Amino acid sequence: MADITMRNATSIEEIRHRVEVLQEALPYIKQFYGSTIVIKYGGAAMTTPELKASFARDVALMKLVGMKPIVVHGGGPDISAYSDRLGLDVKFVDGLRVTDAQTMELAKMVLVGKVNKEIVGQLTLAGVAAVGLAGDDGGLIRAEKVESGSADLGQVGRVTQIDPRVLDRLGDEFVPVVASVGVGGGGESYKINADSVAAALGKAVRAERVLFLTDVEGLFADVDDPSSLISRTDLATIDAMLKRGMSKGMIPKLQAVRDVLRGGVPAAYIIDGRMAHSILIELLTAAGIGTMITR
Repeated sequence: MADITMRNATSIEEIRHRVEVLQEALPYIKQFYGSTIVIKYGGAAMTTPELKASFARDVALMKLVGMKPIVVHGGGPDISAYSDRLGLDVKFVDGLRVTDAQTMELAKMVLVGKVNKEIVGQLTLAGVAAVGLAGDDGGLIRAEKVESGSADLGQVGRVTQIDPRVLDRLGDEFVPVVASVGVGGGGESYKINADSVAAALGKAVRAERVLFLTDVEGLFADVDDPSSLISRTDLATIDAMLKRGMSKGMIPKLQAVRDVLRGGVPAAYIIDGRMAHSILIELLTAAGIGTMITR
């Protein structure tokens, strides 16, 4: 007698719901097909195996449906952890880590040799080919020393130029994963804020969107009121927020958003990296999940 497989009503409803979700995503997939999407990856999204795997699957899906994601990452907590293990002093000035030659060597080893390769490995497991890059690969990120009036920050840098040729070569077949390390005119390395790198890359490659993963739900009209999440706003609001003052952790992100929009990118997002699949919910649904900022 032939085997008969029965489906109950509940499973049919579940399948129908999944189809409806796919149908909702279809217009957004069409909108972003062939577009470059820069994602700044960091914070809580990098802290647990579950969130790491969720992020990799989201980026893999983006690639497989025709988008061109570029991942930019930092790794401050990992650098701090290894500094503690090696007995190196960790100092901050105005929210920036003081990076002497010894700390820079460690930072580059951690960012390029550990964190970057872990992300590449996660993406490979998720089913897409990825390549890890740093600023000195193909002259991708040119940098110079950040001058601070209050203290010498060492090898803390800022982006002076992006040469996207290596990304152009990789983008159609591979997912580039870029560590936030730049190279100076004399071949010296600089640690750069990853938000700033994502902004500079977004402008250089004429990205359609730049996403900043954070440890908060998005931007709030009132930081003390959880119900005041702003789902959509514009550049004028960002300028006003920066003028009146923000938390130190949010200032680099808002500055990066402003830089991205002024540089010609149509929209940027601030989304919660602590929530699984936040990237896809923001990009591929009408409701979204974080804050979308347009020019």
